[in-house]
Amino acid sequence: MKRIAAILITVLALSGCGIYSFSGTSIQPDVNSITIGFFEYRAARVNPSLANDMTEELKNKFRRLTRLEQLDEDGDLEITGAITGYDVAASAITANEMAAQNRLTVSVSVTFTNRKYPEDNFEKKSFSAYADYDSSNSLDAVESSLCAEIIEKIIEDIFNATVAQW
Repeated sequence: MKRIAAILITVLALSGCGIYSFSGTSIQPDVNSITIGFFEYRAARVNPSLANDMTEELKNKFRRLTRLEQLDEDGDLEITGAITGYDVAASAITANEMAAQNRLTVSVSVTFTNRKYPEDNFEKKSFSAYADYDSSNSLDAVESSLCAEIIEKIIEDIFNATVAQW
């Protein structure tokens, strides 16, 4: 019984302080809103839906895992970014010097502004992720699923760097 009471008190103390949550965020109690700007597309190789998909998934992540109100402008926190790279390269070569696998890599540059705690700010921090696919497939055939996987990885990294501070 004492053990259960101790666990309950610990849980209440952690959730009551307002800084730590079980979603892994460490948002100060006086930070109430976030503005997430549209990710610009600056990569040489074009993917017409990637900027929109990246922006919307980032918004969804913050909506699901934080209590922050999303504002179009002037949020306590602000995230802006640009997709700076979208590249395909061989990642595994066979004995015949043919590509056995290709790698799609997406790179983004992110600026984070915390208007209440400017010591947390960062400017043009780079994030990237990749996914490999069999070279017998065309990029067009696997691009959608690869991009979804890559976006998920990058969004997780951005989330951790901004409000989880990992």
